[in-house]
Amino acid sequence: MKRLIYSIALVLVINISANAQKFFYEEAFDRIDCMLENKCRSSFKNAVYEVENAYLEGSLYSIIFNDDIKKLVQLAESLIKNRTLKYEEADKVEVEKYAALFSVMKDSIDIQDAEGNLYKYIPYTYDFNDIWGHGDWKNMFVSKLMATRKGNCHSLPFLYKILAEELGAKANLALAPNHIYIKHWNEKDGWYNTELTSGIFPIDSWLMASGYIHLDAVANKLYMEALNDKQSLALCLVDLAQGFNRKFPENDGEFVMKCVNKALEYYPTYVNAMILKAETFKTQLERRAIEDYAGLNNEALQDETLRSGFLALQSAYAQIHDLGYRRMPEEMYLDWLTSLREEREKYENKKILNH
Repeated sequence: MKRLIYSIALVLVINISANAQKFFYEEAFDRIDCMLENKCRSSFKNAVYEVENAYLEGSLYSIIFNDDIKKLVQLAESLIKNRTLKYEEADKVEVEKYAALFSVMKDSIDIQDAEGNLYKYIPYTYDFNDIWGHGDWKNMFVSKLMATRKGNCHSLPFLYKILAEELGAKANLALAPNHIYIKHWNEKDGWYNTELTSGIFPIDSWLMASGYIHLDAVANKLYMEALNDKQSLALCLVDLAQGFNRKFPENDGEFVMKCVNKALEYYPTYVNAMILKAETFKTQLERRAIEDYAGLNNEALQDETLRSGFLALQSAYAQIHDLGYRRMPEEMYLDWLTSLREEREKYENKKILNH
């Protein structure tokens, strides 16, 4: 009898714990949705914090997170004040912010504290360990990047955009297969790319050199577009959904669908949202088929609802392909990323370096 009572109590504790964890996700969704609906002040920093704090079950201290960002912004402001660019166009003030942010992210800087002590500021570097967070989803986080000074093509541009927003500068996220980078615009050069994994300014031909950016994908705005602030928040919602899947691998897909559907409202061509939606729908159909018929067999296909669902799923995958999406193997991505460093002279935008 005591063993039975203990087992029941243990199940109740587990259920309460799971519900508490899911509460963080619902709360994060509501806060990001509030920004998207213009009911709350839009803040990319706050959206990223909500995503990471949900996965960390409320243990990410906002005071520390915000203070770390504030220190980086203050360093950028100090660089702006104490150096001069050769750039002389009307938007010089804005370009000075871009240059300072790049230095904060990628340059070693000599800093003197209030007591006159000198020390070397260590820039952020690329972490080749678990770059997609397969082993540990926290490797995708900005909070992990700030704590270790090592990040990837997700956390590095996210931190850059946060700092730009806090500094009052415009920074646009942009996508390539498996990759995120920054697009800026200035009066002298027009649009140009800022690549934070390698610390250079690559021309568009490097992005196309991967072989996985189909011309249709560019025409349909899957890749290489400068994202607006609402689209950037949509990226955060998909990150929230992916973290939820990691935290609750046996979930019913309803929360994930809520996230991706909201993301697609504001960023209809976000291919990662489309893929996650299709994969989630596929899992839901498979589970229903197994429950109803003990497998995906001919008998299951006689069910009109299931049949319609499978046809809709096929249509979703076909649409993703027709838009120009091609899956880039992970080993190919690493080779492509490495090519930017090894063939720097070939792909670097020389005009930006002369400012």
